[in-house]
Amino acid sequence: MAKNFLSGLFGKKKPAEDTATEQASAPVEAPVAEAKAPDPVAPAPEMVEPASDDEAAPPTPPAETKSPGWLSRLSQGLSKSSSKLTDGVAGIFNKRKLDQETLDELEELLITADLGVAAAERITDSLAQDKFDKEITEGEVRDILAGEVAATLEPLEKPLLIEAANKPHVILMIGVNGSGKTTTIGKLAQKFKDDGLKVMLAAGDTFRAAAIEQLSVWGERTGAPVIAREVGADAAGLAFDAVKEAKAAGVDVLFIDTAGRLQNKSALMDELAKIVRVLKKLDASAPHDVILVLDATVGQNAISQAAAFSDIAGVTGLVMTKLDGTARGGVLVALGDKFALPIHFIGVGESVDDLQTFHAESFAHALAGAVD
Repeated sequence: MAKNFLSGLFGKKKPAEDTATEQASAPVEAPVAEAKAPDPVAPAPEMVEPASDDEAAPPTPPAETKSPGWLSRLSQGLSKSSSKLTDGVAGIFNKRKLDQETLDELEELLITADLGVAAAERITDSLAQDKFDKEITEGEVRDILAGEVAATLEPLEKPLLIEAANKPHVILMIGVNGSGKTTTIGKLAQKFKDDGLKVMLAAGDTFRAAAIEQLSVWGERTGAPVIAREVGADAAGLAFDAVKEAKAAGVDVLFIDTAGRLQNKSALMDELAKIVRVLKKLDASAPHDVILVLDATVGQNAISQAAAFSDIAGVTGLVMTKLDGTARGGVLVALGDKFALPIHFIGVGESVDDLQTFHAESFAHALAGAVD
């Protein structure tokens, strides 16, 4: 029987936690034991990998403080993306008649806001059908925009369900360095623990000592055991051992972290495929979820990341982080149009409570600046 591990969109509040620092461009480290730097490989222009914000272990969280409600934090977190859209809409519409010129301007605005061509065309077509050659206000445009975004994303609004029969339910976490992948594992581990589930973490990013250390800190903080090996150890072998140990310990959920990868790092992408094959030797249905963590600040690069990881590991769902740090939150709409992957969580801040189950209507209204 499936168990929804979250208590809902408006769950109890947790202490705020700091995440790791913002990212800056840097290549993935090579799996070598000595300090010798790897040969540089230029990333493909369509998919740029930032340096990891997971490089350092998470700092000690501050003392608990009262925080605003989730809808308020969502609106605040999406304020940069919302401002880009609403300011642009205000510049185009001001109780003027809707003509082809204004429609063209709006379509260009929506595309530059990363919503994608398909969504931009749907929104302008909807306006043209009902409002062409009529006076239209900025507020009406925002409402139509919110409605179209919600209609696109509502079918993808799916909570992450844990199958009690799996024991453990294996979740493979993937994504490029800097997406907030390891931090997301820690936050989700805390949410699972709070829901009464037994959680184990596996430090499958064996290429970076910092990643192993960071996951270990999250394990200590959440009370979840961590399976780790020395730097340079075989990641697939570690995943195999972790599943065996989780079964023996009666663990409900096993998170397996992985090294950040790009599609032009063929050896690392091959290693990810190997992890999937090895897991299936122990359990033909494993991994039960393959969750891709995407950083909203990379905009359209998130689309090429989703394509590459889907080909290699069979992505089953998405988590989008750092929506509070960018004006490019509309890319979630473009991702929905292109891949139709379930969206499990979005992150709009640094605390555990700022990673929440995705709710399409709330997201759409906050993005369009149509929140009352």
